[in-house]
Amino acid sequence: MPQYIITYLGGNQPASPEEGKQHFAKYMEWLSALGDAAVSPANPLKGTNTVRPDGTVSTESTTQMSGFTVIEADSIDAAISIAKNCPFLEIGGSLEVSELMKMPMPDQN
Repeated sequence: MPQYIITYLGGNQPASPEEGKQHFAKYMEWLSALGDAAVSPANPLKGTNTVRPDGTVSTESTTQMSGFTVIEADSIDAAISIAKNCPFLEIGGSLEVSELMKMPMPDQN
């Protein structure tokens, strides 16, 4: 079955710790409802560094990507339907849904 990556972009910080807990509970409920379709359910990112073509490194991101989830679905349309139910959208975040392509490993001779 094809795998899809749901990329989390942007989103607003909770106004209070209680609001954060409520949102996190909704998010965990959504992930749990995915069952076996959730291949790699919650992968937040932190400490992002950007390496540029000239080799310089900066300690900030050039995107608003904050994490990702890998799911299995029958089609891109099915994966988009799953993403449309994600509570991340309720906090002003956007989601990108992409098919995860399997690349062959190079010969190790």
